[in-house]
Amino acid sequence: MREETIIKITESKVITIVRGLEEQYLIPLAESLYQGGIRLIEITFDQKNPDSWKDTCNGIKELSKRFNGNITVGAGTVLTKNQVNIATEAGAKYIISPDANPEIIEYTRKVGVVSLPGCMTPTEITSAINAGADMIKLFPAATLGANYVKAIKAPLSHIKMLAVGGVNTVNASDFIKAGCIGIGVGGNLVNLELIKNKDFNKITEAAKEYTKAVQI
Repeated sequence: MREETIIKITESKVITIVRGLEEQYLIPLAESLYQGGIRLIEITFDQKNPDSWKDTCNGIKELSKRFNGNITVGAGTVLTKNQVNIATEAGAKYIISPDANPEIIEYTRKVGVVSLPGCMTPTEITSAINAGADMIKLFPAATLGANYVKAIKAPLSHIKMLAVGGVNTVNASDFIKAGCIGIGVGGNLVNLELIKNKDFNKITEAAKEYTKAVQI
């Protein structure tokens, strides 16, 4: 199952990051993203609001059930073993963190799902891989830039990396050309104004632009 998820991430290339969205909008958003070619959705934990974690898990469970593998759902902003547990119990197939905590990486692998920790430096990246990470969330990507990716990929070409943070339709292809296997996109796709106005056709069109941008 873990290897299958890795293949899906590698092939689909675009992970949509859903943060703080009311549950009533989740399915319509996912359907509009799916129509635009998106096959990966990450639902994040709000670390400031533990009371919302149940809603996060309900969202993971609902999407997993509704799309039955056509969309591969993961959990984001995962910082604790408890969050790994409740996310995977809800159906999360990959665990994404903003940091590279070896304990969380090892535990994620132990429970049999894909580990995707956040890193910035070569030392962080290699340490995460040595701890068992399957691939790396390079963050914040736009701040670092595509030239940075190209530079670190020269000695670390064997490591799968996704560019996350400030990635848009203009620079997405630059990160892919520099060596990233994919990207993570949040607010540029999960546009709250469009969602609340139920203007899902525009989200579908934006999703098409991103899926096209990474096909290099």
